[in-house]
Amino acid sequence: MRKEKKNTSVNTRRYEGLFALDTQGREEGSKEIIERIENALVAEGTSVLQVQRLEKHELAYEHKRLKTAYYVSFVFDANPSLVERLRQRFKLDEEIVLQQYCSTL
Repeated sequence: MRKEKKNTSVNTRRYEGLFALDTQGREEGSKEIIERIENALVAEGTSVLQVQRLEKHELAYEHKRLKTAYYVSFVFDANPSLVERLRQRFKLDEEIVLQQYCSTL
């Protein structure tokens, strides 16, 4: 069951957001972080269509002494201007190591 907030704007696009999460030292930490990200996306006005958990993978380079991260992908509909606001919001979250957004067709 996906949480959706209706986007009434005609100018919405479909995006995929890929997040690398720092779950080091936590057993069930990824589930809580994923739910928090999904709730934040909905609160900002997106419609979350799909959440895909991509497991834990080794990072290409060490990031703040972190060698592995848990990857998760979100597919959502949003206004193009909203993506920069999401980027700024999640940049402040210490548990989100990396984030990447791309527009899908």
